[in-house]
Amino acid sequence: MARLSANARRWMGLIAIALGVALIVVDTTIVNVITPSVIEDIDIDSTQAQWIQESYAIIFAALLLLVGRVSDMLGARAVFTWGVICFGLTSLLAGLAPSGEILILARFLQGMAAALILPTSLALLNRMFTGKARGQAFAIWGSTIGAATALGPVIGGWLSEHWSWRWAFGINIPVTLLILVLAALFLVPTPRKPGRIDVLSAVLSILGLGLLAFGLIEGRIYGWFLSEKAFELPGLTWDSGLSPAFVALVLSALLLAVFVWSQILASRPGSRREPFMNTNLFSIASFRNGNVATTIIGLGEYGIIAVLPLWLVFTMDYTALQAGLALVPIAIGSFVASGISFPLMARVSPLGMVRMGLVLEVLGLLGLGGVAAFTDAAWWQISLAVFFYGIGVGFATSQVTNVVLADVPEDEDGQSSGIQSTFRQLGSALGIATLTTVFFSTLSSNLRDRLVDAGLSADQAERFGDAVTDSAGAAIEPLGANPDTAFVADAARDAMTHGLALGSYLAAGFLVLGVIATALIPNTQKVRSAPAETAEDAETASRR
Repeated sequence: MARLSANARRWMGLIAIALGVALIVVDTTIVNVITPSVIEDIDIDSTQAQWIQESYAIIFAALLLLVGRVSDMLGARAVFTWGVICFGLTSLLAGLAPSGEILILARFLQGMAAALILPTSLALLNRMFTGKARGQAFAIWGSTIGAATALGPVIGGWLSEHWSWRWAFGINIPVTLLILVLAALFLVPTPRKPGRIDVLSAVLSILGLGLLAFGLIEGRIYGWFLSEKAFELPGLTWDSGLSPAFVALVLSALLLAVFVWSQILASRPGSRREPFMNTNLFSIASFRNGNVATTIIGLGEYGIIAVLPLWLVFTMDYTALQAGLALVPIAIGSFVASGISFPLMARVSPLGMVRMGLVLEVLGLLGLGGVAAFTDAAWWQISLAVFFYGIGVGFATSQVTNVVLADVPEDEDGQSSGIQSTFRQLGSALGIATLTTVFFSTLSSNLRDRLVDAGLSADQAERFGDAVTDSAGAAIEPLGANPDTAFVADAARDAMTHGLALGSYLAAGFLVLGVIATALIPNTQKVRSAPAETAEDAETASRR
C-alpha cells in the first residue's frame, strides 16, 4: 500500500481524535436513559443511581487542568492514547459491574480517562493543522461534540430497550480498539516540554474544580443554601444545616482563589517556582476573552438538553427512545454546519462563524420556546427548532475553540487546551444548573398556583407539586390515570410546558450575552507554520 502523505495522515488522525471525543461525550448523556434499566437489573437505590450519573462529570471537570499540564510534559499523543486505553478498560468494568458500588467506581474511573482525552484532543488538533485546514478540523471536532450530545440518549435508549444497558458501555470496546489502531498509524509523536508538577497546586486545582462541579451539579437536589435532602456517602450522612452544595461552592471559591493567586506569583518574571498554570496566557486577548465567551456560551448551550427530554416524555407522551430520536436533528444540524463551514472559511473568519452559530442557536431556542406554548405541537415543529439549534452548535462550539487557541504558543498547547476545556465544562455545568433550577422551580410554583386556582387547598397543592417536581415529571402519568387526579396531571403538563418555554428563552438570553462577549475578542489571529514533517514524510516527498 502506498505511503500516505503528511496531509493525508493528519486527516486520518483526525478520525481517531473525533471518535475519542465522541466516546466521552456520549458517555456523558447515555447514562440518563439507561438508569431505569440499571435500577431494575442490579437493584440500586436512588442515591447510587445519582452517583452513577454524576461521579463521571465531577471527576472529569476536576482533572482537566492537571491533564493539560501533564500533556505538555509527556506529549499530547501519549496522554491521548493512554486515555483511550483507560476508557476502554473502565467501560468493560462498567459493562460487567455486578453491583451499584462497582458501577460507581467504574464511572469515576471513566471520568478520569475522559479527562485525559478531551484537552489532548484539542492540543493535537492545534498542533496538527494550520490555516484553512485548521478551521475545518475544528469544525469536525465541534460537530462531533454536538452530534454525540444528541445521539447519546438515542443509543442508550435503543440498547437498553432491545439488548441490555450493559451494551451502552460494551459498545465502547470496539470503538476504543479502532481509535487505538488509527492513533498508532496516523498520529505522529508530539513534542515534550521539560517540567515538573507542583503537587500542592495540583491538589488545589483538583479539589477546587471538583468541589465547584459538585456544587453546581448537586445544588438543585440538596439545596443552594440550606439542606433540602440528606446527602449520603458510605459512613456519612449530612441531613441538616447548610446544604453540602453550598459548602462545596464556598470551599471551592476559597481553594481556587488561593490557587489562582499562587499561580500569578509563580508566573511572574524572576520567580523561582515553575507555574502549574501559566497565567501569562491570559495576557493573550483572544485566549482571555475567548474563554470568558466560552463560559457564557456554555450557560446557554447545553442546559436545554437536560430538560427537553423530560417535557417530551411526560408532557408529549413520547417513549424514551422517541424522545432520544427527537434530539437527532441536533446531530444532523451539527454535521450540516461542518459541511457548510468548509466553503465558508474562505470568506468568513472563525470569529464570524462563532457569531453566526450563536445567532442560529438563539433562533432555534426562541422557536423551541414558541413551539412549547402548544402541548399538541407536531414532531416536525420540534425537530425544525432543534435542527437550527444544532447548526448553531456546530458552528459556535468548534470555532470558539479555534479562536481561543489560535494565538497560544505551541509549547503551551496542552496547558491552554486544559484551561479552555475547564472553562467549557464549568460553563456547561453552570448552564445546566441554572436551566434545571429554573425549569423545576417554575414547574413547582406554576403547578401550585394552578391547583389553588382550581380549588385545592394550599397544602394539597404543595403536596401534588412536590410529587411532580421530585419525580422530575414521572408522577404525571399515574396522576392522569386516576379520574380523581386527572386535572392535576393536566395542570402539571401545562406547568412543565411553561417551564420549558421559560428555560428556552433564558438559554437564548445567555447566548445573546455570548454574542456580546465575542465583541471583546480580536478578529486577528496569527497563522502557525505547518507542522514539521517527520523523517518518513520527508523521505516520501523526496521520492515524488
